[in-house]
Amino acid sequence: MKRLFNLRPADTVTAVFVIILLLLTIAFNSAIPKRLLLISTYTALLISQFIIIRFRDRNRFLRITYDLVFPIICVIILFDSLEWVVHYVNPKDIDPLLVRLDYMIFGNHPTVMLEAVMNPFLTDILQAAYSTYYFLPVVLGVTLLRNNQRKEFDRSLFLILFCFYLSYLGYIIWPALGPRFELDHLQTQKLEGFLMAEPMQNLLNRLEGIKRDAFPSGHTGVALTVLYLAYNYKRTLFWIYLPVVILLLFSTVYCRYHYVVDVIAGVVLAIAAIFFGEMHYKWWEKRTDKT
Repeated sequence: MKRLFNLRPADTVTAVFVIILLLLTIAFNSAIPKRLLLISTYTALLISQFIIIRFRDRNRFLRITYDLVFPIICVIILFDSLEWVVHYVNPKDIDPLLVRLDYMIFGNHPTVMLEAVMNPFLTDILQAAYSTYYFLPVVLGVTLLRNNQRKEFDRSLFLILFCFYLSYLGYIIWPALGPRFELDHLQTQKLEGFLMAEPMQNLLNRLEGIKRDAFPSGHTGVALTVLYLAYNYKRTLFWIYLPVVILLLFSTVYCRYHYVVDVIAGVVLAIAAIFFGEMHYKWWEKRTDKT
């Protein structure tokens, strides 16, 4: 029984966030069209997590599923489900406020200003950099596991998941579509690349849909959290990641996914995830050492 409930912080943070979404769906069930599907999905995730944790050490496949596959599936499924949660729980988008804040800072709309430096080659590079967000955490996790850095992996997994889920909560509290929708009528140039930009944009649009996921910038928060972890645990990877993350941060505005204030909020998100996440992890380690 003790082994059954020997959970990592990464396990508990996932379970807590799934339960939050489940309770939100139940509370707003009359407003959410796909409530039965969502309730079934969240319940299935909780049951699956329980089973995987229970049998994680039976074989290598279950262990890999526990360490990598299930966390990735959770992040994807929970993010995808937000399309059917956010607008129905909180229907008032804050794009007008974000647009005003950007305009107050720059005296113009940053995505419109960036048309002055726009060119197909740069667009290809920055769209590719934006897409690395989906691989940065995975590569770090696989690298740590291959190097038998189990403690570092567990800590990294928790902090990355914590940052993801905090960003998801942000989307529910402050829903925003982003400049690619809100400011499209002001753009005088279309984002076009030589080879990669348009296919990647179309793929991301199909995969992400309309999630109202602009504020805070999860790309910024997660990328900076991964960069922090790489600096601490795999310095070679940090130096590889550093220029990629810099380009990624710039791409969030250049490619019209985010307002500048989203990126600023993403920096705050990373700081909060690291600060409170490290605090919780240290508390958990001390608690575990006593038992």
